[in-house]
Amino acid sequence: MNTLSISSTPTSKQIAFRLLVCCLMLIAAVAGSVSLGATRLDLFTALREAVSGTPSAAARILLHVRLPRTCAALLCGSALSVSGVLLQGVLNNALAGPNIIGVNAGAGFAVLLVSIFLPAAAFVPAAAFLGALLAALLVYGIAVKTGAGRITLVLAGVAISGILTAGSNTLELLFPELVLGASNFFLGGFAGVTLQALKAPALYIFVGLAAAFCFAGGLNLLTLGEETAQSLGLRVSLTRFLLVAIASLLAGAAVSFAGLVGFVGLIVPHAARALFGHDHRILLPGAAIGGALLVTVCDLLARVLFAPFEVPVGILLSFLGGPFFLMLLLRKKRSRLYA
Repeated sequence: MNTLSISSTPTSKQIAFRLLVCCLMLIAAVAGSVSLGATRLDLFTALREAVSGTPSAAARILLHVRLPRTCAALLCGSALSVSGVLLQGVLNNALAGPNIIGVNAGAGFAVLLVSIFLPAAAFVPAAAFLGALLAALLVYGIAVKTGAGRITLVLAGVAISGILTAGSNTLELLFPELVLGASNFFLGGFAGVTLQALKAPALYIFVGLAAAFCFAGGLNLLTLGEETAQSLGLRVSLTRFLLVAIASLLAGAAVSFAGLVGFVGLIVPHAARALFGHDHRILLPGAAIGGALLVTVCDLLARVLFAPFEVPVGILLSFLGGPFFLMLLLRKKRSRLYA
């Protein structure tokens, strides 16, 4: 039985309407993100001054603080959400997510390692991808070799995440002068991000999203079961490996500039399935929009709730994600998460 299935499927009209509403909400969230904060901007005035080249304070805040931060939130939310959908589909486990099974931790450990021994910004996204991929393949290998149940798989991911986090903490202690700002990296957030720093990760994310959308049909076949997928001509092992690689590329790219932002890849896929159904040709774009919306709104709240002080967005998402994860565990009999 497909553990990710639900009883009701939305109609095409419902899906179209919900996608439209989510897009409008995302536009509103972006407008709020660039306008609101410790200093409130008149968006149209700031835009006019920025386009005309007027070096006003509002234009500088918009171009060098708000715009990069909003772009970072959009990229991070989309990447982690789609990564979560892919991992849950490949592992057939509704509890899987980039931070739950150690993918984020693997990317974070690799980023700190490269920051120490190859301190060049160009290496960071590639290192994050490789770290995320190795962690994901390790968890996937455990699932394949041992035939582990879904709880065992999640526990293995938590254990691997703990080991990698311990490694990251060790690097921070041994090389404190080389990993400045590591505490903010562990919390996750977008403070200080620049458009220049987003160029390489954005390329990784756009490539990853395009690849994920192209594999939507194959992921649909995987959810039918391995034997059925093979009988329909799908190369199951290769497809699974490529999907894990794409999920790792997306998560690693997000971690490279956002730090260890958690639970986006767990919360959004569940919400997207409820809104858009289980056809990954619709689910993946819907999750990308939903993830961008969630992270943008949470980052805005993290800036305005305690202004002029700022709460790292990773903390706010953990407050949301922790109870959500517990709710999934408590609903195991009803939703049949465990086989």
